[in-house]
Amino acid sequence: MINLAVLVAVTLAAASSLHVYWAAGGRWGHGATLPERDGRPSFQPGPRSTLLVAGLLATASVVVLGRVGLGPAAHLDRVTHIGTWAVAAAFLLRGVGDFRFMGLFRRERGTRFARWDRRVYTPLALALGAGVAIIAAGTA
Repeated sequence: MINLAVLVAVTLAAASSLHVYWAAGGRWGHGATLPERDGRPSFQPGPRSTLLVAGLLATASVVVLGRVGLGPAAHLDRVTHIGTWAVAAAFLLRGVGDFRFMGLFRRERGTRFARWDRRVYTPLALALGAGVAIIAAGTA
C-alpha cells in the first residue's frame, strides 16, 4: 500500500510541478493540454487558475501520503480518509469526462488534445482514481 501511495503522490507532485512551470510562462507540453474547438483552445487558463490546479494537485499528493501514515498529514486520519475519497472521485470523474471534449465518452476526436487525452490523460486519470480509491479503502 505504501508503494502505491508513494507512486501516486510522486505522479501528483510531478503534475503539480508542471502546472507551476506553465503558470510561470513555460511552454513545453502546453500545446496539447487544452481541449480545442475549431483548432483553438476552448478556454485559456491564466496563471492564477493554473497555480490553483498546481496547489490542488500538491494537496492531493500530501493527502494520499497522509492516508498511509507518511508526511505532514499523517495524523489527520479523518481528513486523509475523506480527502482520498474526494481525490479518487475527482480523477475517476475526469476519466469518465465531460461527454464532449475529454474522457472516455468524448465526442471530439480529431484534435491534438483528443489524441493525447485518449492515449495519456484519460488512462492516467483513471489509473490515479483507481489507485487513490484503493488507498482510500485501505486495502492493497
